[in-house]
Amino acid sequence: MHDYSEHDGVALGQMVAKGEVTPLELVDAAIDRIERHNGTLNAVVHTAYDEARERAKGPLPDGPFKGVPFLIKDLGMPVAGWPRTSGSRFARHIVDSEDGGLTRRYRESGVVPLGKTNTPEYGITGTTESALLGPCRNPWNPAHISGGSSGGAASAVAAGIVPMAHASDGLGSIRIPAACCGLVGLKVNRDRVPNLPDAYDYAAGFVVDHVVTRTVRDSAVMLDATGIPEPGSPYALPAKARPYAEEIETSPGKLRIAWSSETANGRPIDPEIQAALERTATLLKGLGHEVVEKGLGIDYRALYAARGPVSGANFAGGMERLIDLVGREPEQDELEPLTWASLKGGRRVTGAQAFRALQDLRALNRFTLAFFEDWDVYLCPVLGTPVPEVGFIDPVNLEPKEVNRRQGKVFPFTPPMNFSGQPSISLPLEVDSGGLPIGMMFSSRYADEATLFRLAAQLEKEAPWKGRRPQVWG
Repeated sequence: MHDYSEHDGVALGQMVAKGEVTPLELVDAAIDRIERHNGTLNAVVHTAYDEARERAKGPLPDGPFKGVPFLIKDLGMPVAGWPRTSGSRFARHIVDSEDGGLTRRYRESGVVPLGKTNTPEYGITGTTESALLGPCRNPWNPAHISGGSSGGAASAVAAGIVPMAHASDGLGSIRIPAACCGLVGLKVNRDRVPNLPDAYDYAAGFVVDHVVTRTVRDSAVMLDATGIPEPGSPYALPAKARPYAEEIETSPGKLRIAWSSETANGRPIDPEIQAALERTATLLKGLGHEVVEKGLGIDYRALYAARGPVSGANFAGGMERLIDLVGREPEQDELEPLTWASLKGGRRVTGAQAFRALQDLRALNRFTLAFFEDWDVYLCPVLGTPVPEVGFIDPVNLEPKEVNRRQGKVFPFTPPMNFSGQPSISLPLEVDSGGLPIGMMFSSRYADEATLFRLAAQLEKEAPWKGRRPQVWG
């Protein structure tokens, strides 16, 4: 298929359903693009071509993405017979014996998985650069990062290798790479896409799974396929009013939208990002929305202080599970400096400290959630700077404190919605003077992905990004 990369996943699934193309032809088109582009991007770190071709021959489930090639992030997602390195030398020999629950849901949607994508070690950083897997590069300019931790997924989708790919987000790991690579990246509400009983409650609900896509409808239709309440789930969400595929065909009406560039440390963002934010606010006002400059006004210092012990203890607990699987403790040279420091620090957190911090975090989240009693949507950028070059945030060679200092400058906006659990989406509305994407982040009240889908579909129509193409493409 010479025009394979021009279609989103829904369109490809429709072509298969009509008999205009076969799943095997789609898989071969994706494999061809991996072989041509991966040497530049390093987005795909494990391939299963023979398995994908065999699966493409059928029979396949009659889902909306029947026959559509798909990639899975090499972090926390078991696929039968595939490695799950989590970007770490310590986990490089792990091979899963069966699919995880979310992997099964993806398969039921009709997709054909053909490989795994690059991720930083244990998904810790907002850049995808690890000692084991190497740096993943941005198709818009390979000298720059693709974001993290779903950087391999975003790079592959932006380059037209696949129309969408699995991604996960604990502090911004869907929205950051989507912003870096010019994609749609929805962080769904906590517990919207169940991963139990095969996994555990990553980071007290901070971490969610979904996809990065080039179109809003692919994100909506995939969430319809995977965001199904699981019997026995301890955190069942309110039922959605209608399929998200219908929400994107529905007008958002006149929304009350607050916007701000306030950061946790109070420092101003890059002027080019600020100007893009102000243009977005003007665009929204022109579409008839009530648009007011107003920050969240939350106590960021207290919020991040409470998050520290919770994240630290959670990481140490997750590593204990991995250590049980590997059968031994990691050696220091098997972990990157930031990971080693995180493990040691997490182990120093007492149970009382972790629960006190979690209690504080729950109380502080009330202020974030209360903001949305008066506002339908909160707008801010995803990054505080233009997309940095590979090596600027280098978890392999920089001291941990310096890595975190640089991350705080580049990624100051995404974590609060992970703490409160609310849905939040990055849309590729702007491009900077260097030709790299600028993502704008829209967040809505708890369990209200519907409003985000309606608004995103409106913006996709009024300020389309479909015609933009990166240097490395198709």
